[in-house]
Parts: sequence; C-alpha cells; structure tokens
Amino acid sequence: MVATYDALASSYDEHEYPSDSQREWVAGVLQRLPPNSIILDAPCGTGKYFPLVAAAGQRVVGIDQSAGMLACARARGTAVAVEQVSLQELRYVREFDAVLTIDALENVPPEEWPLVLSNLHRALRGGGELYVTVEEVDEALIERAFAELTRQGYPAVRGEVIEGDVAGYHYYPGRARVLDWLTAEGLVIEHEMYKQEDGWGYRHLLLRDRTNG
Repeated sequence: MVATYDALASSYDEHEYPSDSQREWVAGVLQRLPPNSIILDAPCGTGKYFPLVAAAGQRVVGIDQSAGMLACARARGTAVAVEQVSLQELRYVREFDAVLTIDALENVPPEEWPLVLSNLHRALRGGGELYVTVEEVDEALIERAFAELTRQGYPAVRGEVIEGDVAGYHYYPGRARVLDWLTAEGLVIEHEMYKQEDGWGYRHLLLRDRTNG
C-alpha cells in the first residue's frame, strides 16, 4: 500500500473526497489552543491540513509512511518537521498540544489498534486533545467481505475488507469496539459526530485523557 501512495502522491490532491467536516473539526481544535501551539498530524499525507494550522498561528509536525506523500507535505513549506514513520512506530512522549489522525485508522488492523492508540495518546501533553476519524461502511459490505474471506480460508476478523483498488486492506471495527479500545487506553470522548456519505461515512471523535477534565 505504501508503494501505491508513493506513486499517487503527486496527483493525490486532485482527487479530493468529501472532507469538509474534517476541516471544520480541525479548525475547532485549533481555535481552542493558545498561539504557537505544536500539532502532530499523523499521518499527514500531502499535508492538506497544514495551511489550516499555519493560518491559526500554530506549528505542525507531520508524519507518514509514504515518502512520496511526505515530499508533497514538505513542499508546502509550513511544517516544523516531517518524518517518515508509521503510526505503529511513533515514539513521541508528551510533545504535542493536539494530535490529528484523520482518514487513517481504517488502515490499521484490529491487533494493532491498541498500540496505535497508545502511541497517539503518549504523544499528547497534559490537557491535550486527540482528534480522530473512524470510517464506517454499510453492514452488508462487511458481511459479504467476511463471508468471502472466510470462504477463502483466511483467518478474517469481522470488519476486515480487502478491495482491489487503491484502498486495499481496510478494517471497520464499529463504534462499540472502538469505545472498548478507547476506554482501555484511558481516553474519553469529549465530542462526537457522524457524517454519512454515499454508502460510507466518518465518525468524528474528539478525545482527551480521562484524568484531564
């Protein structure tokens, strides 16, 4: 999948999917922060949210697995730093006032969700906010994919979907499973919204540490 994103990076932003709600949520997070706060955009892709951060008087660090995507992000000239690293490999410790993980968790397999949440949580300073999106699709698609993967002999988990296009592997855990992982990690939902698109949608979650607030 990383090689696919590398190849598509230069034209990726020309094929924008609906993300107005994501931009509104990012703007809301930024408005609550004092000037010159430091934001982690993980993964940042081409850095399409970097201009929002800069316009709000904040600083941004971007990480991504794709060197091609990072080259586009770096070319914007607004990030304090960009680093080629995965969500599973994050090692930041209390360095950021907010963390943005947008349109990405659907690429994380179920066994790695606790690790990724732990890494994102650890990167936050006390009182910081974590904004994540969780993609959801029609239950019929999930049922069909699970049945087909099982028929082929794969040790599939319900919610795993493998598609033949650029999407490749996706995992859709559903709200209840996500809530279990958040609780285990010590994160609570401060605000939540679901935006339905055509057969799919994103659940927007603003999270904070259980001990802060």
